[in-house]
Amino acid sequence: MPKIMGMHGFLTSSIGVSSVGVTCAAALTLPLATPAAAAEARPAPTAQRAAATATRTPERAAPGGTQSLPLVPLTRDRDGGAAPEQGLHRERVRRFSLLGVVWNDPGTELHGRVQVRTRAAGTGRWSGWQDVEAHDADHGADPGTAERASGQVRGGTAPLWVGDSGGVDVRVRADAGRAGGVRPRLPSGLRLELVAPGDEPPPGGPAADPPSNAGLSEAEAAASAVNTDLAPFAATEIPALGRADTEMQLLALRGDQLTEAQRSKPYIGPRPRIVTRRGWGADESLREKGFVYTQKIKAAFVHHTASGNNYSCSQASSVIRSIYRYHVRSLRWRDIGYNFLIDKCGTIYEGRAGGVSKAVRGAHTLGFNESSMGIAVIGTYGSGKPSSAAVKAIAGLTAWKLGLYGGNPRGKTYLKSGGGNLYPKGKNVRLNVISGHRDGYATDCPGKRLYAKLGTARSTAARYQGR
Repeated sequence: MPKIMGMHGFLTSSIGVSSVGVTCAAALTLPLATPAAAAEARPAPTAQRAAATATRTPERAAPGGTQSLPLVPLTRDRDGGAAPEQGLHRERVRRFSLLGVVWNDPGTELHGRVQVRTRAAGTGRWSGWQDVEAHDADHGADPGTAERASGQVRGGTAPLWVGDSGGVDVRVRADAGRAGGVRPRLPSGLRLELVAPGDEPPPGGPAADPPSNAGLSEAEAAASAVNTDLAPFAATEIPALGRADTEMQLLALRGDQLTEAQRSKPYIGPRPRIVTRRGWGADESLREKGFVYTQKIKAAFVHHTASGNNYSCSQASSVIRSIYRYHVRSLRWRDIGYNFLIDKCGTIYEGRAGGVSKAVRGAHTLGFNESSMGIAVIGTYGSGKPSSAAVKAIAGLTAWKLGLYGGNPRGKTYLKSGGGNLYPKGKNVRLNVISGHRDGYATDCPGKRLYAKLGTARSTAARYQGR
């Protein structure tokens, strides 16, 4: 069972485990596990001070927004069902940069093709037609979990980054079906979601103002407080840490739990630099309150966002803010699904809120979100080649995060399936500690060219750990 922490109880570190959970504020320690039973943590002193002084900042970046437009039939259905082709053409809409198509039932798949073209806001020129990845049911919360069973979650395509746009044309066509068979019907409630990422957050460094001057909302304070074991409160990034200091943090936390051999030779990679949610400009008012944790991290699943490769590294924060809004407002998940994201320049970003060193439960690999983390490389890597910087970042991140939980990047582990199209619910599945999304679910993700690089990521991560 996951552990849920309320917004009024900010967790600065969890280093003890008992039947009810133990919370402790430790400025320079890394929590390696959280209790399995759901429990509400008491506010740690640092978080209490932060919450007590949190107020609204007078100057903020524009938060972005979502336009949700129902699709209309483009053809008639002779059987009286959903039309086999639906779409929408708008010469002018409010400016947006990312889009996707959603529908009512998350258990229904779209058997068909989704194509869009967009009109550039700057030039007014229309793009060519682009395909949107229609099969995205392989992401999301596990069946039976509170997030999945909320009754509000929608089905949807992968999001597509199209850049600053002011017009849109979309068509959704059902598959033709087999000869003599019935043509598949489109899901009910098809809507086009147009997402504006909002302005970039104000510039800042690793250490922002102290809590008394941070001017954060309660939700923003909570998202920052859970990382104060790694960086100052309200920091926009968690700085890289050398091997010796990383090992010292690990030993200070787990020294009494390690064998003599583990104490003399800890296997953990140097902590990489990570841009926090505050750093990429997350609107913390969008997500659900509190954080949900799993017991530990036994495996990492690598994904691609399938959002296209037409972005610059300077736009990565905008892409992430858009995906976050699409996951929460359009698909109605509790937060962004991935635990971490990596751009083509190798920059690592904090994903789902709850603390980068903690076992935060994501919604990334349907059926295998328990005891795992999800890492998404921003882009589409079926035919596109992932950058060497992105592959190196996967290795660096997994060497550190798996090292916190004793994971060997070149090893194997067992995870129990929560249900999916490859493995039935309850089956213990032997997987690589660093796996691709397709290893847990029948899907193209993370794209064949990124999947082919996972062997390199495993060996590099093991080397970073000193193995």
